[in-house]
Amino acid sequence: MDKLLIVDGNNLLFQMFFGMPSRIINKNGKAIQGTLGFVGALLKIIHQTNPTHVAVLFDGDCSLERKQTNADYKANRIDYSCVPEEENPFSQIDDVYAALDYMQIKHTESCGCETDDLIAGYALNYGKQMEVVISSFDSDFFQLITPTVKVLRYRGDNTVICDELFLKNKFDITPNLYADFKSLTGDSADNIKGANKVGPKTASLLINEFGSLQGLIDNAEQIKKPALKQSICESKARLLDNYKIIKLNANCPLPFTLEELKYTLPNVTTRAVLSAIGL
Repeated sequence: MDKLLIVDGNNLLFQMFFGMPSRIINKNGKAIQGTLGFVGALLKIIHQTNPTHVAVLFDGDCSLERKQTNADYKANRIDYSCVPEEENPFSQIDDVYAALDYMQIKHTESCGCETDDLIAGYALNYGKQMEVVISSFDSDFFQLITPTVKVLRYRGDNTVICDELFLKNKFDITPNLYADFKSLTGDSADNIKGANKVGPKTASLLINEFGSLQGLIDNAEQIKKPALKQSICESKARLLDNYKIIKLNANCPLPFTLEELKYTLPNVTTRAVLSAIGL
C-alpha cells in the first residue's frame, strides 16, 4: 500500500538544532549542527516508515489569519530576525533546503495559510486512499488521526507512533474530539489560554459527558461542581475562539500533487548528503 510521509519541517529543524549537545562546526568554520541533525533524523524517519511519497513543509513568513480571532495567538514566539546566528535555527535553513534538493525530496514554505493546514489538507485529502504519517511533536495533529493517519514523534530508537489507541490511553479522547479537548485545556506553545480549573483529566471528563465543546457550552448549567460551572460559563466566548484557532482545515491549495511527491529511498548516508552539498 502507498504511504505518504509529511514532515513538519520547522518542528524537526528546531528539535535538531536545539537538541544537539553542542554547536558543531565543519572544517571551514561553518555551523552545521542543525543541518546534520535534520538530515540524520529525516533519513531515520524515512527508514522507520518506508514511505512511497514524501513532503517536507516549512512555515513561511506570512501573516497568521488566526490572529484575527485572537491577537495573542503565537504572540509568545521568538522573533528570530533579532537572534544571533549561533542561536538561530534559520541560519542553517538554506543548507537544509540544499540537502532536501539533493535527496530529491519536495519541500516548500507555506504561503497564505499555516503549515499545519497544509499538512491537514494532505491528511484529509489522501488519508482515505493511502496511509499517511505526519512527523511532528505538534499535538494539534492528533485531531487528524484515523485508522490510516498516524502521528510520528521522532526520538531515535524511542520514536512513538501516535494512533487512536495512543490517544485513548493518554487522554481518553477520540481524535475527532481532540480540538474540543484542547480548546478547554489551552496550549501554552501557541499562547492559547484554556478554561480556569480545567486540566487534561477534567477536560476529558467534560467532553465525554457532554459529547463536544459545543454540547458542554450549551449545557454548562448542568455541570455539578459550582467552581467548574462558573469557569466554563465565564470562558464561553474564549473557548469557542480557541476551537476556531485549533481546528485544522483543508481549504488551502496543496503545493504538490501526489505524483510529484513520489519518492524512492536512495542508498545514502547523512555524511554523504552533507558532503554533496559542500558541508
